[in-house]
Amino acid sequence: MAQPDDMFGDDDYPAYTMGRAAEITGASQDFLRRLDEAKLIAPSRSAGGHRRYSRYQLRLAARAREMVDQGTPLEAACRIIILEDQLEEARRQNEAYRRQQEAGT
Repeated sequence: MAQPDDMFGDDDYPAYTMGRAAEITGASQDFLRRLDEAKLIAPSRSAGGHRRYSRYQLRLAARAREMVDQGTPLEAACRIIILEDQLEEARRQNEAYRRQQEAGT
């Protein structure tokens, strides 16, 4: 189990309640539930079954709220964000592979 000091720097640690997540992102709790239904974010659950969000998930939720506020349908916004996230991960992997290849030559 992670120590408390380790958790503060972890973007994936589910530290935020639904109410706090809604407050931070400027979205309603219903909006956060809809993001879960749309499979953009899958919050962790506490022992009592309450949703808990990570900082990474809050960034995705805030981005989705911005896009929806600008007129993008929720499902389209979620798909765009998922694809952007996948692209960024592919770029990170590509860069790591490139550095590994350069180090080996």
